[in-house]
Amino acid sequence: MRANSPVPAPLLRQARLKLLEGGDFPDAAIDERLARSWRRSLAAGLSPTGRLATPDNLSASELGRALGRNHDLLNHSRPIMEYLFEQVRHSHSMVILADNRGVLMHTLGDPDFLGKAERVALMSGACWDERRRGTNAIGTALAEAAGVEIHGAEHFLERNGFLTCAAAPIVSATGELLGILDISGDQRSHHPHTLGLVNTAARMIENRLVSDACRRHLRLYIHPDPAGIGTVAEGIVAVAEDGWIVGANRNALRMLGLATADIGGTPLFRTVDTRLEDILAQTRRRPQQTLSLRRHDGSVLYARVDGHEPRVLSTPSTTADAHADALAALDTGDARWRTAAAKARRIVGKDIPLLLSGESGVGKELFARAVHESSPQRDGPFIAINCAALPENLIEAELFGYLPGAFTGARKEGYIGRLREAEGGTLFLDEIGDMPLTMQTRLLRVLQERKVTALGGGTAVDVHFSLICATHRDLPAACASGQFRSDLYYRLNGLTLQLPALRERNDFAALCDKLLNDLFPEAPPAITPALQHRLSTYAWPGNLRQLASVLRTACAMLDPGETRIDWAHLPDDLIAALQQPPENPPAGSVDRKQQNLAELSLAAIQQAIASHDGNLSAAARQLGISRQTLYRKMKGNSST
Repeated sequence: MRANSPVPAPLLRQARLKLLEGGDFPDAAIDERLARSWRRSLAAGLSPTGRLATPDNLSASELGRALGRNHDLLNHSRPIMEYLFEQVRHSHSMVILADNRGVLMHTLGDPDFLGKAERVALMSGACWDERRRGTNAIGTALAEAAGVEIHGAEHFLERNGFLTCAAAPIVSATGELLGILDISGDQRSHHPHTLGLVNTAARMIENRLVSDACRRHLRLYIHPDPAGIGTVAEGIVAVAEDGWIVGANRNALRMLGLATADIGGTPLFRTVDTRLEDILAQTRRRPQQTLSLRRHDGSVLYARVDGHEPRVLSTPSTTADAHADALAALDTGDARWRTAAAKARRIVGKDIPLLLSGESGVGKELFARAVHESSPQRDGPFIAINCAALPENLIEAELFGYLPGAFTGARKEGYIGRLREAEGGTLFLDEIGDMPLTMQTRLLRVLQERKVTALGGGTAVDVHFSLICATHRDLPAACASGQFRSDLYYRLNGLTLQLPALRERNDFAALCDKLLNDLFPEAPPAITPALQHRLSTYAWPGNLRQLASVLRTACAMLDPGETRIDWAHLPDDLIAALQQPPENPPAGSVDRKQQNLAELSLAAIQQAIASHDGNLSAAARQLGISRQTLYRKMKGNSST
């Protein structure tokens, strides 16, 4: 409440007397918040030396109803109050919890102070609203919605002048003032750190309340320092499944630059550059690991995620629940990719094989893993086998297993094989088009009979797994030429999905952001707009695999302190390729031959503005120009 030492009691009494006589506040040395409280007390008709007109303690039934209304506040406050009381025990003090009407609900105190406290009604059921008790820490903290300290003669009623009190508000996840935590004691035992202690304890209660009230939502625990997560100083943000912020403690609001009124009306992406889907994906890959979230001003917040409720972080198997599964976490906006994911969701959990087709490097295994993690078998194993990488003489043993001594070089204990290792999970056969014909025959038999017999004989063993295959080959053509069994093809071809090549996708910028965030989650760099535009027109023969490799190398080339990837950070062979006109521009891109410098500038401006949802200041910062320069360029481009 105050920045300086308390004003001496005689001066306070003189100042209060002048206020009563002249109706104005006389002394500039008096704290402005104290002055406001004295004025409110005077306006309520109170007299410093007067007595309370009527008893105002709640009856037993009224107090019972008040306790019932504040059940959660009481439950979360009592353990903190007990801890707080241990810190002030034997200091002639008591710890008090009041509701948002100023009614005392729970008290803990030193026996030698309770007698005095009861004489001034510091007991459960008493109301310490400012209009009834004048200036006091509980009532004034309610009126100011802020932590305050009222010492001795600062109390408006002289009968309370023997008290020193420090109080702090307790607010809900949506900013509602729930109650007041207070320490009151003999003014002779005043300690300068009491208000800080009460403020800290109130924040501890708030954090418990926010976490409990938002337990059905995803919760982000944030702090500018990773070591601050898990302490009373952490921010807590609750995010609904649609990505909107639905709750936060005061620390989080301050860290995100928000006000209480923004709760419920602000999506998470307006506060940080990381999408909710990316946060979910990172959490799924690395549970309990600290993430980094970059604010739009460039500062970084560290976060841990909690709230693995089924409807938030589960991997559902229906299109209706698609917003939060592993496939959604990979979605960066391309329409063809999204359509493929939607179709895949319809067959997860059903005995329908999935065949993924597409060029090398388009992310077939990544897609397959996401399908597995979005299925009912997600807790089972994901067994991936590259059929093109295994020698022909070993693929049979690798797939089907073998008994001890089945062949020269076999393990003496034998091996159950990858098909049996996939039991209860997903078997992913990559480059299935390169499987030898003899193995195709055995695989077909396993898929038909759902039984595996190891090399060397033995009993056939039942197997149950979901099957996903992938290939870059044209399997119908391979069937026509006799290189692939047509009966196996039709057994594998429950649902065929063609994944788009990188040059065919229309989400290049978002894809780059995601890859950079995945590669360097603590401090992902950005790509300069001009370079990103040129990269988006490149054919990318190696697809996502090549792009990820280029970005990883470019990040390694950054000097300390550099945060943007530019031409100087690229490999020489890619620079040479990028300097050639693109032969196959991606869907939605403009032929570079038809673009002049003004059009390129306009494209970079439009992309920056779109990426910041129309925020021109943020777009200007991304482009490295002032807002005024951005206006001039927009005006100049619009007139051409």
